Amino acid sequence: MIFHSLAKLVVMKNAHYAPHVLALILSAGAVVCTPALASGQWKWRDANGSIQYSDRPPPQGTPESAILAKPRASTARIVTKPVEAASAPVAGSRAAPAAAKVSENELDAKRRKLEEEEKAKQQAEEALQAKARAENCERAKTYQRTLNDGIRISRTNAKGEREILDDKGRADELRLTQDAIRANCK
Repeated sequence: MIFHSLAKLVVMKNAHYAPHVLALILSAGAVVCTPALASGQWKWRDANGSIQYSDRPPPQGTPESAILAKPRASTARIVTKPVEAASAPVAGSRAAPAAAKVSENELDAKRRKLEEEEKAKQQAEEALQAKARAENCERAKTYQRTLNDGIRISRTNAKGEREILDDKGRADELRLTQDAIRANCK
């Protein structure tokens, strides 16, 4: 609805007030969007008494009474403390080995997936090369039949002049064509 009205304003030729209306619409949009963006902000008073704003929670040790605003539950980020490698598992706890086993399984799955993708990529490349070799083989065999049939073959030299192959040139071309057949027709 707003965009339709805006489009009409842009199209109107005698609308000398159109820039003002456009500025008003953009300002209203900014005012409407600002609370949504600010709802994910933390606000607290630090040890020096200064008010701090951040999208991350205040540092540990900040008293609850110093936190002035928290983000809404729908936009709040869950911040977890990283597990240190040196921490010892609780006696009788099976969660640590299970978590390690799950992460190993995930790593193995990722590794297998990467290997399969690499293998598929390599097979696709080999298929393209095989197709190119088959086309080159067919082209070389056709050229060899042309040379053996004794058909006149002409070429354009570096000066742009037309030349007809003589017996020596035909023998050289036949030798090169047989090399191409050996290389591509396997």
